[in-house]
Amino acid sequence: MEMQYQLKSGSYYLYDMRDAPSAVTGERRFKLKTDTVAIAFDLHTGQVHQHGSPHRIQSWASHTRRRLRAAGAVEAANDIVVVSGPLPVDELNKCLWINGYCRRMFKRLASLPHGKFQRTAEPFRKAA
Repeated sequence: MEMQYQLKSGSYYLYDMRDAPSAVTGERRFKLKTDTVAIAFDLHTGQVHQHGSPHRIQSWASHTRRRLRAAGAVEAANDIVVVSGPLPVDELNKCLWINGYCRRMFKRLASLPHGKFQRTAEPFRKAA
């Protein structure tokens, strides 16, 4: 639970929770701020390889796939999956904290809510 994403003002902030909060502001320093987030993982094991800004993660995945294919590891190259967009923060954090969770999230990707819409405890009810 060292790394954690939080959604603030429509942006994803990545924090290292091991860092002590500032004595002045009470806030931790963020490691990354991005409008959308990407996560690269192994399709079969669900192991997270990289996460962060989509451009950097896509670049990492392309380079790694190319290197693996050149080394003859075609299956390993094909197993690298990148998911990006406005993903729900709780799903992102579970991917970081729980080994293999990305594989489960990937199977449910089409049914996940838009990541920047906050979930409410009670569904909206029309007044009678």
